[in-house]
Amino acid sequence: MSRRELFNVFKRIPSLVIGMIHVRALPGTARHSLSMKKIKDIALSEVDIYAECGIDGIIIENMHDLPYICGENIGPEIVASMASVTTTIKTKFPEIPTGIQILKAGNIQSMAVAHSTGCDFIRAECFAFSHISDAGWVNASAGELLRYRKQIGAEDILIFTDIKKKHSSHSITSDLSVVESGQGAEFFLSDGLVVTGTKTGSAANQNEIKDLQSAVDIPVLVGSGVTTENVHQFVNADALIVGSHFKASGLWSNEMEHSKVKNFMEKVKELRT
Repeated sequence: MSRRELFNVFKRIPSLVIGMIHVRALPGTARHSLSMKKIKDIALSEVDIYAECGIDGIIIENMHDLPYICGENIGPEIVASMASVTTTIKTKFPEIPTGIQILKAGNIQSMAVAHSTGCDFIRAECFAFSHISDAGWVNASAGELLRYRKQIGAEDILIFTDIKKKHSSHSITSDLSVVESGQGAEFFLSDGLVVTGTKTGSAANQNEIKDLQSAVDIPVLVGSGVTTENVHQFVNADALIVGSHFKASGLWSNEMEHSKVKNFMEKVKELRT
């Protein structure tokens, strides 16, 4: 994918901001306690904040469903719930570019939900090169995922792929640098590369991002650890995915704070000029 195609979805690059919607625990998961109506109401209130503050796009993710299960073991109740939440959001905010991520490594499921609800992209784990996640072994999925996208006629949905994914061990591929991992994902037709720190909220390595941008011809997105205080260090990336920083005390599971989103977007707009 070219950066022009990314621009066609978001109407700007670089330094576009994609905000995370951490959907509350869904039915069947260990921490589930809220009705679907309440889960949707909370998600809508967060998108309201993003829209008011001028966010460029959102990713809807089932972050509260921990501990996660992997891939084909993800139940139909999760897929149905994510589709229901996403439909509710897209109905009220059809103009906001929207993506899906279903944990853990529910890449096929994410593509199905994105296609059925009119979303623009997914965030995929373990696209190229297998690894050990905190939820178990995860196999590379590029071939299966791209064939599935083709089969269901969803080729307009972009696939942003994590490389050296956070919350994972990469000892098996320790001989591969971030650049080499990114080049492998590009070779397997990724639409954009997501670079993260080692865990949620931790900053990515600036040098790795710069090296990767010089080595590939597809967009590079920063997937964790971007804050109002350090955003100037990452503003040249094609996109910034932000979630934890917008929450109280910078903790992903806390409530979103309007002032944090507002201040961040004001800072980004200042840096863009």
